[in-house]
Amino acid sequence: MDIMLLVKAAIMGIVEGLTEFLPISSTGHLILAGSLLNFTGEAAKVFDIAIQSGAIFAVVLVYWQRVRDTITGLGSDAKARKFTLNVLIGFLPAAVAGVLFSKAIKAHLFTPQVVATTFILGAFVILWAERRTARAVRVETVDDMTPLDALKVGVVQCLALVPGTSRSGSTIIGGMLFGLSRKAATDFSFFLAIPILIGAGIYSLYKERHALSAADAPMFLVGLVFSFLSAWVCVRWLLRYVATHNFVPFAWYRIVFGLIVLGTWWTGAVTWAE
Repeated sequence: MDIMLLVKAAIMGIVEGLTEFLPISSTGHLILAGSLLNFTGEAAKVFDIAIQSGAIFAVVLVYWQRVRDTITGLGSDAKARKFTLNVLIGFLPAAVAGVLFSKAIKAHLFTPQVVATTFILGAFVILWAERRTARAVRVETVDDMTPLDALKVGVVQCLALVPGTSRSGSTIIGGMLFGLSRKAATDFSFFLAIPILIGAGIYSLYKERHALSAADAPMFLVGLVFSFLSAWVCVRWLLRYVATHNFVPFAWYRIVFGLIVLGTWWTGAVTWAE
């Protein structure tokens, strides 16, 4: 057993869990961390997607009562059926786009330079959205959302297929621009992550099964465990944070981090792997 490989898997799991639900792009951070750790290649790309399932289990745990009530109420509770329908509607656009374009995106856009650029561009979108303080809030909770609201959020989630954009950033900021409250947008982003990330993990494992072997199982298990633990901490913190804060600090973080990556790449101070 390669201990250093397991250490790298643990680090990658922590990076995934801490960044998956913040508007700073987990995929982008995984690409950069993988480059620094020399954790690259086809198996590493599958690993990056598969360990997102660990982060999703953290969301299910935090929202367990709502998840349980929704599942048990599908046959009798109109609110549970409406909520489930909205999640499915929001899930479909990115699912279809992922199947159609994921191979081309992985081949051409999974680079540190693209990630750094989208870090910075996404930051300006966040700053612009947060300055629109006069926007009217139509939807206070996820139960107030209409199918059209869910579809709009689902469409902007497709932007997250470009690494460095951020799935949570796209859905939360997009939801706010569409009239959702900060809490409703955050909650729906979390719930929307459950089918999209589990589906992406299963699809990626199936598509790239030829690049994996039984010897990779310990690496995946370590990544999943550390992804779960760090995501559980992060989700609980973020729910408290959004109650009284905006996302401007994350925008400035994206700008500074993006400039550092571009600067070190341009000067050759860091050799970023593709």
